[in-house]
Amino acid sequence: MTSPHARQAPVTVRVFTQRFSSTPRGARLARRLALHQLERWDFSYGGAVSDAVAQIVAELAANAVTHGRVPGRDFELGLAYEPDRCLRIDVSDTRTETRPGLVPSAAGPLSDSGRGLLLVDALATRWRILDRLPVGKTVRAELDLRVPGP
Repeated sequence: MTSPHARQAPVTVRVFTQRFSSTPRGARLARRLALHQLERWDFSYGGAVSDAVAQIVAELAANAVTHGRVPGRDFELGLAYEPDRCLRIDVSDTRTETRPGLVPSAAGPLSDSGRGLLLVDALATRWRILDRLPVGKTVRAELDLRVPGP
């Protein structure tokens, strides 16, 4: 049992949220701004975390503008960083129905699409699809940043 006067380290969560047009240009901008934000949080460009986040954001943003697009509605990118713990990536759109493309599947060797969520599954520690209120869905991917102990 901890004393009510025991000193605890403060929990600081850094957050970045931005809306983008549901276009290929908006998806590219989301990826670029995510990398810019990671640099502000001291993740070096070209590092393992930066590269993983770039690929995850690119895939989820491309899915949002390709499969989740509703005319006249934007998609949203959210990043949340808990130092030495976790980095969370949320990509939200306003389409509510779950599409077959939201389930990782093995694409054929000559297929032009169908591998995006397989990449997300391989790069993220975990990911899932959440309902977004009042309308839509959020695909959340998380990267654990804890260094395993001996």
